[in-house]
Amino acid sequence: MPPSAKIIAIGDSTKDVFITIKEAKVSCVLHTDACTLCLNYADKIPVESVTQIDAAGNAANAAVGTCRLGHESVLVSIVGDDHEGHDLYTALQCEDIDRSFIIFDKKHGTNHSTILNYQGERTILMYYQTRNYVFPKNLPAAAWVYYTSLGEGHLKFERELLGYLKKHSKTQLLFNPGTHQLRRGARGLASVLKQTHTLVINTQEAELLLEETETHPIPSLLARLQRKGPRLVVITDGEKGSWVRDEQGTNWFLPIFPGEAKERTGAGDAYATGFVNALIDGKDIPEAMRWGNANSWNVVRHIGPQAGLLTKETLGQVLKKFKTIEAKRVA
Repeated sequence: MPPSAKIIAIGDSTKDVFITIKEAKVSCVLHTDACTLCLNYADKIPVESVTQIDAAGNAANAAVGTCRLGHESVLVSIVGDDHEGHDLYTALQCEDIDRSFIIFDKKHGTNHSTILNYQGERTILMYYQTRNYVFPKNLPAAAWVYYTSLGEGHLKFERELLGYLKKHSKTQLLFNPGTHQLRRGARGLASVLKQTHTLVINTQEAELLLEETETHPIPSLLARLQRKGPRLVVITDGEKGSWVRDEQGTNWFLPIFPGEAKERTGAGDAYATGFVNALIDGKDIPEAMRWGNANSWNVVRHIGPQAGLLTKETLGQVLKKFKTIEAKRVA
């Protein structure tokens, strides 16, 4: 792959199975956002639809979304040397992604996620294999590295990634941490955060990263996260909109583009992908937020994280449709 590669997406890949159900209920504790999805115990629950996505995962979603937006992408990931792993590899061929850094694990199978879709919101059951993460020795130069979810045992890989970034000083890092990374907290991720250009997380992840036990206003979360090292901090807050703190310490807020959500898996990946591709194209922060918004808006109108990812042409159409919705400075 030539040095012109725009984004290298690094993270675990999965096969996703989406199951849409109707016979369930949601139970929430008063005055909190802690809700549970309830199914009748030991019962047979009818399923409305089943959708299988051969190639998914945060990094794969970012690589696919980048290609859709007209930029080159490289996927660094591990899959099982099994039927599902080879299906995943083949599925990515259609997206014009450099797959030469996908490793087939002969000892462990492909990761699986089962997503229960109920009333447009999802509950994810994740099965992740044990991996021996090995950083590629011949990884090309790139404008950006998109570093996201990896399983346990990724610390050595991460240290070598940081060495790669020091060697390629012009390469910017977008960090979208997954579950195992978030559990290390800001102190455990200090070296990564110091080299991060753009941190992208949601509100709950921000509180987990800062090891908070109480809810804090998003502007406070933005400022405290930026003090950990990232030049830009992006916090998505679901239906409430998204926030960005720029390099000058200015906070920006953008409401979501209105519309009905069919299924929300991959909304955050879509936002981050749209945002970083806008930066590649030289857009300012408010417009980059609109790119992220547009991508996320279309993804949630489909089942799965990739069907709704926009092309440059369809992106322009969505941006035009919602041209009156702009990011505003917030004190």
